[in-house]
Amino acid sequence: MLAGEETTIGGVIGMAENIGEKAVRCLRKLESYDFSGMREMCTETAIVWHNDGGGERSIDEKLEQLRPLVGSVESLRYEVVRQFCGSDEVLQQQVLQVTTADGARDEIHATMYFRFDGGLIDRIEEYSYAVPAER
Repeated sequence: MLAGEETTIGGVIGMAENIGEKAVRCLRKLESYDFSGMREMCTETAIVWHNDGGGERSIDEKLEQLRPLVGSVESLRYEVVRQFCGSDEVLQQQVLQVTTADGARDEIHATMYFRFDGGLIDRIEEYSYAVPAER
């Protein structure tokens, strides 16, 4: 189901509060290096897990890990390929297009899971792998 589509949750028909759109807005904030804006979208205790072997991190630790990208990455662009929304969860397949300051381009294919609590992101899980893009 795409964000904003009518859904049936627990027998109640209504709009899926557009948590799918919130998940995409979170990615757009990362694209523009708006780390504080992204942080505001999360609970105080939000956790991030990534398949990089580092285990779970707080959202603040993850954002600190991303800050060095500002100087070395020319542009980031997330393309959401498909998205499924539940009452408080979003699962999406996406491709991150990365252009570095020296002009190199890469694609990072990923599946990302968002869990929401009270309208805020409480958990993010990302399973990704990098694919060198055509030059």
